[in-house]
Amino acid sequence: MESVAPYLLVCLLLLLVFAGVEIAVCLGIVSFLAMYSATQDIGISLSFLNSTAYEALRQYLFAVVPLFILMGQFIAQSGAAADLYWGIDRWLHRIPGRFAYATVLGNVVFAFVTGTSLASATTFTAIAYPQMKEAGYNRHFSLGLVSGSACLGMLIPPSLLMVVWGILTDLSIGHLFIAGVVPGFMLAALMMAYIFAITLIRPDLVGHGSGRRQPELDDAGPHVARGIASARPEPTSLDMTISLTGLLAIMVGALGGIWVGFFTPTEGAGIGALISLVVAIAKGMRWPAIYETVLLAARTAIPLMIIVFAAQLYSRTLAMSGIGLTLQGTITGSGLPEWGIVLFMIVIWLVLGTLIDSISIMLLTVPIFGPVALSLGIDPLVFAIVGILTIEAGLLTPPFGLIVYAVRSVIPTENVSMKAIFAGSTPFCVILLVTIAIILTVPETVTFLTRLI
Repeated sequence: MESVAPYLLVCLLLLLVFAGVEIAVCLGIVSFLAMYSATQDIGISLSFLNSTAYEALRQYLFAVVPLFILMGQFIAQSGAAADLYWGIDRWLHRIPGRFAYATVLGNVVFAFVTGTSLASATTFTAIAYPQMKEAGYNRHFSLGLVSGSACLGMLIPPSLLMVVWGILTDLSIGHLFIAGVVPGFMLAALMMAYIFAITLIRPDLVGHGSGRRQPELDDAGPHVARGIASARPEPTSLDMTISLTGLLAIMVGALGGIWVGFFTPTEGAGIGALISLVVAIAKGMRWPAIYETVLLAARTAIPLMIIVFAAQLYSRTLAMSGIGLTLQGTITGSGLPEWGIVLFMIVIWLVLGTLIDSISIMLLTVPIFGPVALSLGIDPLVFAIVGILTIEAGLLTPPFGLIVYAVRSVIPTENVSMKAIFAGSTPFCVILLVTIAIILTVPETVTFLTRLI
C-alpha cells in the first residue's frame, strides 16, 4: 500500500485542482495527508504544518512578490506604460506595421517593470489595440499579437514566475533574472521577424492594401497623428520625459543593482517600487489613486503569498515523506532517453497550461521536475527558462488560455470570438516553442550572462 500511496496522493491532487478547488487548499490538503501517511501521527503532522508556515512566511525574500507587483501597478496606473508605447511609435513612425513593432518593444520595456504577463496583456490591449484598430489592422492579428507579446512579461526580469521558481528550487533569483535577459530579447527578435514577414506576405493584416492607410504624422506638426487621435490623446513632452526617465531609473538602478549584486532582490524591489511611486506622483497621481493602486496590488499579492506558502509546504512534504523521490524515480526509470524525458515534461506543462494558471502549474510540477532535470545533467537555469517559456506557451492555447481570456476581458464590446483570438495567437505560441528548441540546443543563450557576473 505504501508504494501506491504517492500515486494516490498525486491523483487526489489533480482531482482537486480540476474540480476547481483553490490551488493553495489543494496543496495544503495533499501535503497534510502525505505527512500523515508517512508518520501515522496527527500531532507530528500538525506540528510540521505550523513550523512550515512560520519558517516560510518569515523569510525576507517573501517581500519581493508584493513589492514587484506594486511597482508594476504604479507604472501601469500612472499612464507611464501608455507614454512608453507612444514614444516607441513616434520613433518607428516611418516603418510599415509600426504599431505591431511598438507593441512588442513596448512589452519588452514594460516587462522590466511589471513581472507578469497578465498585466502586460491587459495593459497593452487597452493601449495598443485601439491604435491598431484605427489604423486598419486585422483584429485577429492585433489581439493575437498583444496576447503573444505579453509572454515577454514572464521572461524578462523582474518576473514573478522567476521569483516563485527561485523560492521552489532555492536558485538565486538574481541569477534567474540575468538568465532571462538574452532569451527574452531573442524571443522579441523572433516576434519582430514574424511581423516583418507578415508585412511582406500579408500587408493587409497591418493596415496596408486593405483600403485604409496607417495614420501618418500631421504635416502641421508632430503632436497629432491623424486617424488615432480618437483612440487616445498623445502625451506631452513633459509626460514622456517623466515616464521614460522613471522607467530607465528602475531598469538601471533597481534591476541593475540586483544583477550586479549591489542589492538583494528584496532591496531592489523596494527601490523600484519607490521610484515608480515618484513617477506616478510626478505624472499627477494623488492620494485617492495611490490608495486604490496599493489596494489593487495587495489584492493581487495576498493570494499569491498564500499560494507560495502552500508551495513551500508541498515542497517540504515531497522531500520529507519520500513521495518526491518515488515520483522522480518513476520518471527517470521509465526507460525513456534523456530527450524523451525532457519532451515528456514539456508536454505535461503544455497540457496543464491549457487548463490552469502558470503559478499553479509551477507549484504542482517544479518540485518534482526540477530534481529530475538536475539528475539528467541539465543546467538548473536552462531548465528554469525552458519551463517558464513552456508554461507561457500553454497559456496561449485553447480551451482555457488565460492570457487570451485576459485580452478578451478588456474589450467586452468587441464582436470577436475567443476562437479568433486563439487563432491569432497561434503563431506566437509556435515562436515560443522555437525559442525553447534554440535554448535546449544552445544552452549558452541562458548561461552566457550569468558566467560574466
